[in-house]
Amino acid sequence: MSDYTAATRYLLELKTRGVALGLERMRRFVALLGDPHLAVPCIHVAGTNGKGSVAAMLEAILRSAGWRTGLYTSPHLVRLGERVQVNRRSLAEHEIAGYVEELRRVAEGMEAEQGAERRPSYFEFMTALAFLHFQRSGCDVAVIEVGLGGRLDATNVVEPEVSVITSIGLDHVEQLGPTLLAIAGEKAGIIKRGRPVVIGRLSAEAEQVIRSVAAEQHAPLVSVRADFGEAIEHYPRTNLPGHYQRWNAATATLAACALPARWRIDGGVIERALQQVDWPGRWQRFAVDRRTVILDTSHNPEGMEVLDSSLARLVAETGRQPIIVAGALGPARARALLPVVCLHAAELRLVVPRQSRACSFEQLESLVPADFRGRVERSSVDALFPGPDQCTAGEPGGVVVVTGSIYLVGEVLARLEPERGPDDGQLQDF
Repeated sequence: MSDYTAATRYLLELKTRGVALGLERMRRFVALLGDPHLAVPCIHVAGTNGKGSVAAMLEAILRSAGWRTGLYTSPHLVRLGERVQVNRRSLAEHEIAGYVEELRRVAEGMEAEQGAERRPSYFEFMTALAFLHFQRSGCDVAVIEVGLGGRLDATNVVEPEVSVITSIGLDHVEQLGPTLLAIAGEKAGIIKRGRPVVIGRLSAEAEQVIRSVAAEQHAPLVSVRADFGEAIEHYPRTNLPGHYQRWNAATATLAACALPARWRIDGGVIERALQQVDWPGRWQRFAVDRRTVILDTSHNPEGMEVLDSSLARLVAETGRQPIIVAGALGPARARALLPVVCLHAAELRLVVPRQSRACSFEQLESLVPADFRGRVERSSVDALFPGPDQCTAGEPGGVVVVTGSIYLVGEVLARLEPERGPDDGQLQDF
């Protein structure tokens, strides 16, 4: 067994214990490591959708300004090391193995001292690993993406230069609450006293919650809607496709501008960086077997409005309806997904992602609208994409859209770009 195999087995064991919200255990863990999260200044990014894209944009801006950057995001698409990057170099397998061995001793010491419930969770472990790596790599600044919610998320031990809340929608309601107000309250928990907070395009009720918390914390608040208005043509351009990315670009722009002057961020740096953002799986296009394949990670109810608009634009652009490959995690997401994709699909290929929470074929089929007249088939990633230059869906010249689950997109991306290495799918979840 390789060191990396042993490391991933240990992490998988932690993952089976589930998500554990709360900061007491995480604070103890990083304290035992010497508080590496306080050694590197950071920007903290939360949101139902868009937080990964905004984090990638901010990293590009900071690196373009000449700073050595750390980037922590989740989940990964293909390889575990994608979560922890320095100047966009992913953590290598041998580095992961070394950190796991080191941090495992600390985690097991916590468990021996205070009981099994004090053992860090998988996400807490990876978050502490990221903080330590950024410190040891000499990062000038790190961009830290929240895993789940905000207030009780393991990343919320940081003291950021700027906090960012990209959007607020009904997702993860079991953990965060059943209403927009409850979810907004959880995400507002990342706001720190006296530190600027930037908000994206929020609903009026969610924005009011954030503004109230910001006022209590004496945190200056900057709003995308207030600065850029409603018209999308007034928003910054970025190389990432999809009109919604201009909203994310505006959010990243305001966050960069909210940084203290010592970070030397000017308009020219921002404009150049927004044309060089690397963030795969977001309306990402490939030419495969004489077909256009589009990968998109829209996966929750809030994201369906954006997906609906993107698919409508695609049909107008190509003059034909695509074949849509769809899978989802959980009935709530599938219930939002299937009506939207069926509005635009010529045919539907249903796939069950390799995740324990994935909807079954029967669940997906039960949610296909009765008036959908296209062909519906059960399939798999192996059958649809048997090799890096192969696609069996549809005919040459057609368009295939893969959507509905980050994990499904990751499985397909591993097929289309085998140089990324074998898929670490079992470790994708929080």
